[in-house]
Amino acid sequence: MLNWDHVFATRSQRMRASEIRELLKLLDKPDIISFAGGIPDPALFPEAEFGQAYADLFADGRAAGALQYSVSEGYLPLRRWLQEEMGRLGIECDVDNIFITSGSQQALDYLGKLFISPGDTALVTWPTYLGALQAFNAYEPHYHQLSTGNRTPASYRAAAEAQGSAVKFAYLSTDFANPTGQTVSLEERQQILALADALDIPVIEDAAYQHLRYGGEAIPPILSLDIARSGGIDVTRTIYCGSFSKTLAPGLRVGYVIAAKPVIRKLVLMKQAADLHSSTINQMVVADVASQHFPAQIDKIRAAYSKRRDAMLAALERYMPAGTHWTRPEGGMFVWVTLPDGMDGAALLARSVETEKVAFVPGQAFFADRSGANTIRLSYSCANEAMIEEGIRRLGRLVGQALEQAA
Repeated sequence: MLNWDHVFATRSQRMRASEIRELLKLLDKPDIISFAGGIPDPALFPEAEFGQAYADLFADGRAAGALQYSVSEGYLPLRRWLQEEMGRLGIECDVDNIFITSGSQQALDYLGKLFISPGDTALVTWPTYLGALQAFNAYEPHYHQLSTGNRTPASYRAAAEAQGSAVKFAYLSTDFANPTGQTVSLEERQQILALADALDIPVIEDAAYQHLRYGGEAIPPILSLDIARSGGIDVTRTIYCGSFSKTLAPGLRVGYVIAAKPVIRKLVLMKQAADLHSSTINQMVVADVASQHFPAQIDKIRAAYSKRRDAMLAALERYMPAGTHWTRPEGGMFVWVTLPDGMDGAALLARSVETEKVAFVPGQAFFADRSGANTIRLSYSCANEAMIEEGIRRLGRLVGQALEQAA
């Protein structure tokens, strides 16, 4: 029998099962109140609009093109729509600055492959999006904490050199981040750009939740700030990753990258070698639905998710014991809870599922160094207000019991 471990590449040793994907299995259990999956509510999908778009495509003579191979860059009308939409965000670009991917997760994988050689250093926030860590892990980087605090460019460079590596990029989610729900301030965005200038590295801006703002003032994307100071997108260092998964539907797997043309050209070559192009038919219907219904769809999901966020924040205030803290996001899908010192989120989850029938994600998975044991991520996107009220009541009771037992 072949010893598979002997022939696997060394990078396979860094591949771990997603704790979140495993937890999604709990969604199939009707007695579980789940705050685990950071997924959109399927009841909010524009089903009728997509059904009509597919029907129109087969009725108006476009079926042959929809079912055929296509260009690796992506469907041109979809890129043109994105060009206009990005302009409204202050990102002035050409269609040749836009590249369509099979979900934003593929974009992260491609960017990891493009920039990371084994042993290189990636700067990521503590905590950060688990999917980004999984995408980058395959290329065997070191991770250092991206901070706008007292870290200097020289300290980042020295830490990387001590490991015999070089800093290759900074990655962060700027608006209503997964997992914390927090937003990077304008001053912090400018500091990130200044750090990237000093280190001469790109900034990967993950904007998956850009359109899910429920309150507060919108902040320009880092790419917008970069364009404004540089004079044009092709002389910027910021790479903007977006997706239709949180706004229209995740199952179609349509994401995008917006960047300087030298970066886009490299990504296109990767696409040609990997899967040739993203699904043509899905790109076409996304273009149709987005061009006709995007503002109305955004209004619909904002109205629903903002009520659920408010319900979760109010329930946390009512039921969580003293010593527990949480973020107060202005948008997105998540609240990040810091438990009292010494409490373990993974152990709490095991007890919670068994005794209280409430699921969430332990926070440790989101830290590159596996710290953050006393944190958890709560998602409100797929729970109605009554479920949120009851689920947080149960969770608060469990945390209180754990505190009493530890006293």
